[in-house]
Amino acid sequence: MLDLIPSLGTWAPALAGQPFAVATIVRASGSVPRPVGTSMLVSADGAILGSLSGGCVEGAVVAAALDVLDDGVARLETFGFSAADAFAAGLTCGGELDVHIEPANLDRTCPLGEAVRQLAAYGPDEPVALVRRLDGRAGGGSSAVVLPDPGSPGVAGHPGLAALLEGSQGTGRAPAALLGSFLRSGATGVLDLAGAGLCAGGAAVLVESRLAPPRLLVFGANDFSAALLPAAKPLGCRMTLVDARPAFASQARFSAADEVVTAWPHQYLAAEAAAGRVDSRTVICVLTHDPKFDIPLLETALGLKVAFIGALGSRRSHAQRVHSLLDRGVRPERIAQLHSPLGLDIGAVTPAEVAVSVLAEIIAARNPAASHLPLRETSGPIHQTAEPSTPAPAKAPAPTNLLQQEIAWT
Repeated sequence: MLDLIPSLGTWAPALAGQPFAVATIVRASGSVPRPVGTSMLVSADGAILGSLSGGCVEGAVVAAALDVLDDGVARLETFGFSAADAFAAGLTCGGELDVHIEPANLDRTCPLGEAVRQLAAYGPDEPVALVRRLDGRAGGGSSAVVLPDPGSPGVAGHPGLAALLEGSQGTGRAPAALLGSFLRSGATGVLDLAGAGLCAGGAAVLVESRLAPPRLLVFGANDFSAALLPAAKPLGCRMTLVDARPAFASQARFSAADEVVTAWPHQYLAAEAAAGRVDSRTVICVLTHDPKFDIPLLETALGLKVAFIGALGSRRSHAQRVHSLLDRGVRPERIAQLHSPLGLDIGAVTPAEVAVSVLAEIIAARNPAASHLPLRETSGPIHQTAEPSTPAPAKAPAPTNLLQQEIAWT
């Protein structure tokens, strides 16, 4: 549902309190184009907002949604590829989706309808979470709670969640603790409350949590950063360009950055880390290619817990960096985490091509299983969407929010 926030504020049926149906992916397997949590809204007069599969199953989902509005009964539908009938509603890419479809605004006290209206007031980058208790039985609906600050330490104690979880028997950890883990990590997934499984008629909680955008810190005001910043914009991160030279940093060509800072790079990074504005999702790209900036900056960066540290330059430059960092006492195992020379080997030459190469490595780094090969030379599902499951106590679930997925490591 969170993916629809940019459009909810203009979708009249929800805002006017008219009946509509919410169709949400609650399980995805195989090669599917959209992840768990993706929603589509269908009004009684056939108005549609959103998409679940890019066209493969939309028609069948709309028909089911209209049926739900007619009888007021929520249902769980499965859509998958059908080799026997090429005209059947299915996912031609070979995957399978479970879609939970339920009505909203059929009465004046509809928690889901109210939650949609609350979400319409949020901006596309504001942190927010939607928690819905689903029921897999025929006629089961959901309760819903909107949380404005899912990353806060006490989020699991929100009073609205207590009512939503009432009567739940969690497995392993208490349901509230499981829920808190999802929320604080900015993850999306389905928590099975009783072990029966939603498809088997059990109850479950769908958690969609979005934290503040991860940061992309780009050091060095030059042709490469001028190309990288606009190219990285669709990844949904907050971008900062830092350079110690005012004449370079003040150029209009860096307007794609959310902020431009004139400061010594290592001093700026240390101050941001001390203020708590650098975290495990932060991406650092060092493009200055000047040892007097690079070495103290990399020494500072390698002492932090961040998602990615990369430095542009030749193999000779990299060797010199390693030697200098070792001389400054940086441990070899930390230096091994440095992505240098930065970028995937795609034959990039121009700044625009280098930007693609750099972003490709950033995206690939969040998925160690990536082959880096052309898709035609690989096999198996293209869209590696994991089965929703209860997270293990020691590790938070991986995020699936589309805007943050590209560079949001946990």
